[in-house]
Amino acid sequence: MLNKLAEIEIKFENTEKELALPETAVNQEKFRDLMKEHKKLSPIVEKYREYKRSCTELEDAQMLLEDADDAEMKKMIMDEIAMQKETQAALVQEMQILLLPRDPNDDKNVIMEIRAGAGGEEAALFAATLYRMYSMYAESMGWKTELMSAGETELGGYREISFMVNAEGAYSKLKFESGVHRVQRVPETETQGRIHTSTVTVAVLPEVEDIEIEIRPEDLQIETCKSSGAGGQHVNKTESAIRILHKPSGIVVECQEERSQFKNRDKAMKMLRAKLYDIEKTKQDNAIASERKSQVGTGDRSQKIRTYNFPQSRITDHRIGFTTHNFDGFLDGDIDEMICALIAADTAEKLKGSANDN
Repeated sequence: MLNKLAEIEIKFENTEKELALPETAVNQEKFRDLMKEHKKLSPIVEKYREYKRSCTELEDAQMLLEDADDAEMKKMIMDEIAMQKETQAALVQEMQILLLPRDPNDDKNVIMEIRAGAGGEEAALFAATLYRMYSMYAESMGWKTELMSAGETELGGYREISFMVNAEGAYSKLKFESGVHRVQRVPETETQGRIHTSTVTVAVLPEVEDIEIEIRPEDLQIETCKSSGAGGQHVNKTESAIRILHKPSGIVVECQEERSQFKNRDKAMKMLRAKLYDIEKTKQDNAIASERKSQVGTGDRSQKIRTYNFPQSRITDHRIGFTTHNFDGFLDGDIDEMICALIAADTAEKLKGSANDN
């Protein structure tokens, strides 16, 4: 590991030298790529240099211990040695985590899709609850959300709703939310007080750049139509809504949230690129999963990942066995504790896999 870290430090130093060159400053594309590389390597190099300083201080303390005659001085030096050893052990663990293969999508914006599953209107109402929960979480993180499409029901639920979260690192935090969310509660329309079980599917897709997915114009069937739903005088006045069919895959995306046909088309294309990318990513994830089973998955949309039990005020994530009774707070967007627990479990699983490989 130390040899690899030394190589990374050399690469980091070379990157800094290139950034300082006058010709780099005028080449925006090269400058941007180098800055991205510098940002990626910086935390690893920082910990490695901290580790090297600790090693030097440990060696100095051990040399002082050999020459020390005073008992009190020896104790002080031994305490210093113990502290440096603890520091090094902690730094080694941190560096192991930093050296793990990083998800290339982690820094990207995300497109989230929430769809009502089993349970009819009750599922649609819970889809609205989840949309509110994620919106409030994004707000607490200082992230910007942007509605892309929504299919409302008469009682205020959503058959489906898609929205974008614009923030660096959004995918790294939200990617484990993909899967089936199950709700257990007594619906308002239930006269006998029976608990109903409904499901909602959440998909978290990284936003994809044009260059990552090639879409041929001849593969698209684009239709315009008048908007439907709430919208005052604008509704049914102009054909601003967009519906795009991608013929080879059969994927259909729609967007009618903007008054501008151009903006709706742009959003619809973002959704299409994200879905096509997700198909390819799922194929790759399945190939990897066949070799090593991961404890925390992000690819299987049919996997039941979490249960929201209203009568018992309990929310449980089944992948890691994490339960919280902060029920109202969770539904109000206080979900970071759960997200951090999922990230920690995924990191532990990767560390275990890395140790087995070595």
